[in-house]
Amino acid sequence: MLQELKAFLLRGDVLALAVAVVIAGAFGKIIDSLVNDIISPILGMITGNPDFSEVVIGSVKVGNFINAVVNFIIVGIVLFFLIKAAGKKSEDVK
Repeated sequence: MLQELKAFLLRGDVLALAVAVVIAGAFGKIIDSLVNDIISPILGMITGNPDFSEVVIGSVKVGNFINAVVNFIIVGIVLFFLIKAAGKKSEDVK
């Protein structure tokens, strides 16, 4: 059973997945910083305040959800453009 576990863990797919998870965690911090430290302040300058955490509808606090959705949309847009740019760079190398 230990041999099977060792064979499973040392397969290329599992190692690539482990590397991808570690890289994604580090990249996630970069994206969080981009959103929180650069994009959100710019949105704050444009809209007055990018923080929706105080928004309440009746007794339901929806502000944190709105913040999460806005952050998700910004992260998706940033990742889209980064992946597009990386794709163009890899095409240029070929």
